[in-house]
Amino acid sequence: MSPQRAAAAASTARRTLPPSSGLDDAWAHPLLGRLLRGQSRHRELDVRHPWLLDTAVVLIVALISLPDLLSPDSNGPFGEANSHTQLPTGVLWLFAVALVVPLWWRRRAPAVAFFAIMLVSMVQWSLGVWQQAGISALVTLYTLAVCGSLRVLGWAVALTFIGLTSAVCLLAQVEHPLLGLFFMLGTATAAVAVGLTLRIRRMYLAALEDRATRLEIERDQRVQLTAAAERARVAREMHDIVGHNLSVMVSVADGAATLAANRNERSAEALRILGDTGRQAMGELRRVLGVLRQEQEHERLLGPQPGIRDLDPLLTRVRAAGLAVTYRTEGSLDSLGNGVQLTVYRIVQEALTNTLRHAGPGSTAEVAVSVAAGRLRIRVTDTGNPPGTPVRDTPGPKTAVDPGHGLVGIRQRAAMYGGDVTAGPRDAGPGWMVDVVLEVPAAPALSASGEQLP
Repeated sequence: MSPQRAAAAASTARRTLPPSSGLDDAWAHPLLGRLLRGQSRHRELDVRHPWLLDTAVVLIVALISLPDLLSPDSNGPFGEANSHTQLPTGVLWLFAVALVVPLWWRRRAPAVAFFAIMLVSMVQWSLGVWQQAGISALVTLYTLAVCGSLRVLGWAVALTFIGLTSAVCLLAQVEHPLLGLFFMLGTATAAVAVGLTLRIRRMYLAALEDRATRLEIERDQRVQLTAAAERARVAREMHDIVGHNLSVMVSVADGAATLAANRNERSAEALRILGDTGRQAMGELRRVLGVLRQEQEHERLLGPQPGIRDLDPLLTRVRAAGLAVTYRTEGSLDSLGNGVQLTVYRIVQEALTNTLRHAGPGSTAEVAVSVAAGRLRIRVTDTGNPPGTPVRDTPGPKTAVDPGHGLVGIRQRAAMYGGDVTAGPRDAGPGWMVDVVLEVPAAPALSASGEQLP
């Protein structure tokens, strides 16, 4: 995973944590937030250029060991140490290099680097030599606890305990052995504890990133399943509409063909072909879309599809549920096709259902449907929660996992007619708004006798 994607996943994981986790509070704290952001930047830099940190650690330990090399003496860290021989300066430099250089590979081969440095340390301790470069053993022990094998870490801790005890009490005679042993074992324990703490933290962040990734996948799958279910529902309804219209066309064609045949007109054969073609189209339609009707019995629609005229009964039921609704129309709505009327009905139904669910009874809603110049506009607004009632969730998506199924259905239906959907809080005052604009063909003008005008 790239640093940018890892940072984005970590940020998403932080957003998915419960409020009681405390991680968001840490990021909001001025000091802790600055430290966490700085650590994230350093981690990204280390991922891009890992050699920078390795070089910095080697240089720091080398600088720490310089005083012992420039002014060597026989004093150890816990009093005077009795060395077996007075070693030449070249040997001290050789020990320092052998202790510092393996740090370059401490993250690529932590076990090898630790055992190599520990071996060099045991040799110099046996000669009564104490150098500040010995801190490299603690660095490699920390690195082994962070990114090494836990089984190898156990052996490394045991070897460190035995090595330090032997060095302080047996190999290198020091003036205060108990104090020296306490200090050395304490620093080694601290190095292992800090390394394991950082390792656990990294595992926790990795788990959060994995959780965030799975939540994103689950959210996308839910959106796709919701859209697919809504498309299937729309397809079933359109199947009924198209099938009904084809049935009417076939009946009219058969009747006209029979009448033309009785009158010995030439159009009889053409009308018969038209009827046969319509029946063939109905058969293909049933085979292609009929599978979408395989539902449970209580979900099957036994009546005709609703339209504009059915909005009044719908609003009556909504008012009975406690929602005050005003309804106004503009333009010739009855001239709209059955599919467009069904879309208007479903959009209003979904919007009012969201209002009842999120604003609750006692709220006020307004439904406005207008058609003009080939554009149909459906606008449903509400006033939100009434004063004195508990605040409910907004009709929009509440979490990263809940995309809001009603709005998905509205967008799917509007997309069939190239429509635009605007859903969100009202600009003026509290409440919610759903505004849908559909592109519909203009209704043909009719004369007084009912004939279509040119």
